[in-house]
Amino acid sequence: MVKSILIKILEKLLNYSRFEQQGKVKISGLVKGINQVDFEGNNAVLGNCNFNGVIKVGYATTFSTHNLIHGDVQIGKYCQFAPYASINTFNHPTNHITTYINKRLLNGYMTQYKTCAKTVVGNDVWIGKNAIILGGITVGDGAIIAAGSVVTKNVLAYHVVAGVPAKVIKKRFSDTMIHELIQLKWWDKTEEEIQEIKYLFDKDLTKLDSIYE
Repeated sequence: MVKSILIKILEKLLNYSRFEQQGKVKISGLVKGINQVDFEGNNAVLGNCNFNGVIKVGYATTFSTHNLIHGDVQIGKYCQFAPYASINTFNHPTNHITTYINKRLLNGYMTQYKTCAKTVVGNDVWIGKNAIILGGITVGDGAIIAAGSVVTKNVLAYHVVAGVPAKVIKKRFSDTMIHELIQLKWWDKTEEEIQEIKYLFDKDLTKLDSIYE
């Protein structure tokens, strides 16, 4: 009982951040690097996540357990990360005699040759368990990254990719409907405005030619 209380107190102290103060993010469990993230609000982060770099996270995006987000990363609104999904935009030097950048070699001298390419994830993106997104990638709105995928190329809006390296499996909807969804930009609406179009969320779009049918 006492041990459990002490663990909760320790987690709270280690996770304490300006975001919790402002009510922007709910943190459950121990999270590393939370203060390196610019949260837009209404976010949630489960335990054992690790953040490092320049990271911006959109409204209502949530993280599961053991997510790793490193580097220069921008994530849109209403995205969800499954357990162990990660984005890493850092890369070791490959044109020198070693790729080793740890401080145990030349007191970390080779760190100066580490590279970083920004990755941008759109809105309403679902990233499956154990998926990895590399640096320099753009993932479009409404995309789905299947579990275990390694994303090395850009992913178009409302496309599903899977595999190592990840390849397009299918479009979620027709080109016409994808265009309508991108124009709608429901994720940019207020919660009150979303309530007004709630009826759209009940539709099975695979049976329709337009989201407005």
